Amino acid sequence: MNPATLTPPASPSLRPPPDLAALVREASVPPTARDTADAERWRRSVADFYDRMAAAKLPSREHYYYRRLRRRLADMVPPRSRVLDLGCGTGELLSALRPAVGVGVDLSTGMIREARRRHPHLRFLRLAAEEVHRLHDTFDYVVISQTLGEIYDLQALFQALQRVCHARTRVLVAHDSRLWQPALKLAEWTRLKRPTPERNWIPSEEVAHLLRLAGFETVRVFGMTPCPLPVPGLGGLVNRWVANLPGMHHLGLNYVLVARSVRPEGAPRRPPRSVSIVVPARNEAGHIRLLLERIPRIAPQQEIIFVEGGSSDDTWAVLRDVVGAYSGPFELKCLQQRGRGKGNAVREGFAAATGDVLIILDADLSVPPEELPGFFACLASGAGELINGSRMVYLMDRRAMRFLNLLANKCFGWVFTYLLSQRFRDTLCGTKALWRDDYERIAANRAYFGDFDPFGDFDLLFGAARLNLKIIDLPVHYKARVYGETNISRFRHGWMLLRMCLLAARKVKFL
Repeated sequence: MNPATLTPPASPSLRPPPDLAALVREASVPPTARDTADAERWRRSVADFYDRMAAAKLPSREHYYYRRLRRRLADMVPPRSRVLDLGCGTGELLSALRPAVGVGVDLSTGMIREARRRHPHLRFLRLAAEEVHRLHDTFDYVVISQTLGEIYDLQALFQALQRVCHARTRVLVAHDSRLWQPALKLAEWTRLKRPTPERNWIPSEEVAHLLRLAGFETVRVFGMTPCPLPVPGLGGLVNRWVANLPGMHHLGLNYVLVARSVRPEGAPRRPPRSVSIVVPARNEAGHIRLLLERIPRIAPQQEIIFVEGGSSDDTWAVLRDVVGAYSGPFELKCLQQRGRGKGNAVREGFAAATGDVLIILDADLSVPPEELPGFFACLASGAGELINGSRMVYLMDRRAMRFLNLLANKCFGWVFTYLLSQRFRDTLCGTKALWRDDYERIAANRAYFGDFDPFGDFDLLFGAARLNLKIIDLPVHYKARVYGETNISRFRHGWMLLRMCLLAARKVKFL
């Protein structure tokens, strides 16, 4: 696994970083409006505990459990991102993330002093987590690792986080499972684990609930490390494979939750004004003219890009005639595919696209073009970042999908839900929509999986999940084609899809 292959998100325009040292006084941690004397006593006890730990000789080598968690988080955060680490300690995790701008905050003066000594290229501040809005800056990633239980007021914290989030910010929360509380207490008592102050033990469901109240949406949750000890020949097997079997994630020592802001206060994404609709067309001569007549206007600037892919009928001739005679409101382009397969046709079409939003629409009219405004609206509203059509909700035409295809689609929906920790009902619907800049990030990281998908659906879904984008299913009506035959081979392509799932599972799930 090579996190260096990741490409950081393109942040919205950010103000130059302020003089943070001048912004936050080292003398004291100012209270929030919600603070009470109890809150101050809680924070003081946490700060004193870690000050005493910093004054003692800190261990030179981290425990296996912390090293594994750090590697997992580093795999999720692209290098050269803007990262805020809450409860940074000595800054080892923040440094491992290799940020372009890294800011760590902690209550302990001793820990901050040690972090500055170890990592002078990063910024460390003594500050309560609930006061992060005083930084007056936004970040691509906010990491809260192993410190959530030491925060006095989680609701105040999550509300303050909105001020440091932009439209692409991801919040990563890593916290110990309540199931392991007795074992961890015993490990501290027997000196197998370094001690921690008194803390809250908060289940992932409650964290997701508090985030939702503060305007965040949970993207995914997964458990990890059911074997926290470096047992030769066993630890790696259990943590990588057994822990990721269905139903086993609840047994992990800790969980990781990924969330995104649905109402960021810093640099929100501007509304889209242009859209590019890419239409792969192979042996679809009888559909082209009707398709063009039925595509609605969904953006002020709209282009339709047909990509013809080695047809045996006169699809290419029809496309040239249609484009040459067209005088309507849209900009039309037609390309002859240089490579092979629908996935390659989509990528060539996207390379020629200029819109803020990219949409894929199959040329066979199986998904009515009149339903495209729903995809655009879901994306523009922020409901999701990759909108995936789902044919498994509404009643479909009797001849639209054969029984074995229907069964396979339902199975793949379950597999994807398991692998990507996001809900799917349909993975092979050809209609999808996403932001252009998100697609560029997926394309930049394509080498992580390899060019393994001839259809294009898995490439987008796995790539989006790799970048922790929010994927949502949007129900569509599914119609029987009126011209030609399907280009899908049930058994040959089904086996190919299964192999792609196995390959991607190793890259996404079993880490």
